Amino acid sequence: MQEHQNNKNLHQGNCLFCGTELRHTFVDLGMSPPCESYRKPEQHNEMEAFYPLHAYVCEECFLVQLQEYITPENIFSDYAYFSSYSDSWLQHAKNYVNLVTERFQLNDQSQVVEIASNDGYLLQYFVAKGIPTLGIEPAANIAKVAVEKGIPTVVKFFGVETAREQVEKGISADLLLGNNVLAHTPYLNDFVKGMKIILKPQGVITMEFPHLMRLMAENQFDTIYHEHFSYFSFITVEKVFATHGLTIFDVEELPTHGGSLRIYARHTENISQAVSEKVLELRAREEAAGFTNLETYFSFGEKVKETKRKLLDFLIKAKREGKSIVGYGAPGKGNTLLNYCGIRTDFLDYTVDRSPYKQGLFLPGTHIPIFHPDKIQETKPDYVLILPWNLQEEIMKQMTYIRDWGGQFVVPIPEVKVYP
Repeated sequence: MQEHQNNKNLHQGNCLFCGTELRHTFVDLGMSPPCESYRKPEQHNEMEAFYPLHAYVCEECFLVQLQEYITPENIFSDYAYFSSYSDSWLQHAKNYVNLVTERFQLNDQSQVVEIASNDGYLLQYFVAKGIPTLGIEPAANIAKVAVEKGIPTVVKFFGVETAREQVEKGISADLLLGNNVLAHTPYLNDFVKGMKIILKPQGVITMEFPHLMRLMAENQFDTIYHEHFSYFSFITVEKVFATHGLTIFDVEELPTHGGSLRIYARHTENISQAVSEKVLELRAREEAAGFTNLETYFSFGEKVKETKRKLLDFLIKAKREGKSIVGYGAPGKGNTLLNYCGIRTDFLDYTVDRSPYKQGLFLPGTHIPIFHPDKIQETKPDYVLILPWNLQEEIMKQMTYIRDWGGQFVVPIPEVKVYP
């Protein structure tokens, strides 16, 4: 029945990877504004653009993906997300740098290149070790912060053209890395071809991205937003890399972002790194879980609707009891959640964020105001809804004082949970 309904979908373009016509819905989250398009006070009465947040699954390669309604240039040229405002993310970056420096014996003769290097949150730890680095970052406002930290940064989108430009300048990578960038490009084949070009013959690629298997198991639909064009299973990402002459030889499952993969890849012709047992085991586990079967993907939409109902039930009950509710954080995932569920200031008085770049603005679509975290101390709400639930432990630790007045934390994903 569900497959029949999906087959009736109108033609919605072609797969970003293999070009197959997209006909099968993964989940439809309705209309939503770009998640980083925060509103200034003077924009309150202006029209706001909303686009379909409708994810499809390819029947050939099983890549889950959004259509390109907004160009990367519009999303990333002046960007509001700065990685350095999360303490746990900085610690994750530092741990990674220590791990790969030792594993691949990086030193002052090595070249590290990071794609989507943001504000230098990660490369700063290589710089501290005296290892030459280069950041490639499309958002000029963020790249400027990295340069001020002494991190050489090229302000460009990454792909074949940028890779060739760097190689012509004598830059090629012993270690090429990208954290949460693979999902951000609608030009997936050009991006992976570029990695092949800039990687030294014996070089290693590491990429981190949310794992589709975890997204589905934990009902993390709010990680779907317009700047994430692709959602990868291990099986699909392996196909993408192999098509472009790159072999994934190792993989780690990480707790970050609700469950991520860190893949390690090399040139297929470089056989110095053997394919690990973990690669074979994860591939087999995904196959057993049905990730090469369309039916597996069709059950997700109903789970998402049920999560929406449960969150709204909780909020309606709390408001009827006269309780006050505020948000913590202004992340992309929060904007998907709030817009899909129709949560505005009738439920959430305001939200707070540590980033000064977001304070004083309003969330896209819902127009919930964003304040400094100190606002919570002033208003003493009954509930704090944690929008970046992937950082819930860090946030609860920072905000333990809400218990002084009986305040409680609410985490919405995988389903509503209240923490006293």
